[in-house]
Amino acid sequence: MSLPPPRWLNLVLFLTTLLSTFLAGALFFHAETLWEQAGNGLSFMAALMGILVCHEAGHYVMARRNRVEVSLPFFIPMPPIFPVGTFGALIFMRGRIRSRAALMEVGAAGPLCGMAVALPVLLVGLHSCPVGPVPAGGFMEGQSLLYAAAKWLAAGPIPPGHDVYIDRSPLVWAGWLGMLVTMINLLPIGQLDGGHVAYALFGERHRLLSRLFLGGLFVLGAGVMLRYGVGAWRAGLRGEELVSRVLVGFNWIFWGGLLLLFRRRVLGHPPTDDQRLPPAHRAAGWLCILLFAVTFMPYIMRPL
Repeated sequence: MSLPPPRWLNLVLFLTTLLSTFLAGALFFHAETLWEQAGNGLSFMAALMGILVCHEAGHYVMARRNRVEVSLPFFIPMPPIFPVGTFGALIFMRGRIRSRAALMEVGAAGPLCGMAVALPVLLVGLHSCPVGPVPAGGFMEGQSLLYAAAKWLAAGPIPPGHDVYIDRSPLVWAGWLGMLVTMINLLPIGQLDGGHVAYALFGERHRLLSRLFLGGLFVLGAGVMLRYGVGAWRAGLRGEELVSRVLVGFNWIFWGGLLLLFRRRVLGHPPTDDQRLPPAHRAAGWLCILLFAVTFMPYIMRPL
């Protein structure tokens, strides 16, 4: 794959994504004054872009360190119709990474660097985030083991029927999005970050693992849809309310379908040498697997 040459495009996309994340933070979080609204936008922009920049910088620095030709990151802005403001970022590498150790460094560096920023951002935001009764209506963000532990550490035991009000804290939302990005990237499928890590750890067994996890996305999506659909039906919900519960698991169907659509480029993995990984690199790989486990959330968002 040839590298996209014009560096001005990287800069334009980066500046546009700064603007889109600022607008997302300014428009979608609780604010009583215009000044507070602008502060929310700046906080969200700085936190989320800091996480994404560190994630991509991890890949870029390790690729350059291992003499892999790599592009600067291409940040992808999202119109601020959702409180996100970006579709994330991409970097392009030309050729294959010949060393399993180098592949581990490039694949693991992004998620680990991104999480090194996302977790402190989340904890700082949670310390100032109010806790109250879960309101009727609205949505509940996905819950992972790490997110639950962070809430307990920052806010103490949360009474049943209560939760943190993340619409009051752009930092909490940015930290949660950082964990979501980390989880998705660490799926051990194809040439995702988790796929690089899995190939470096397990070699050719990566192909079987990749196919199992790809199929598992469809099974998980169907299971989540069935779980919340049946619960909503038994609760007497019908029409749009029932459909909104059924669609809770559709995100996994969507990701699985997207990966299947691009399976020729995404699911395969260029071969590397067969040298044994050094202990430090194996430890980094297993740390990524642990990070995937503790950031995994069975649903991304569900209606209350």
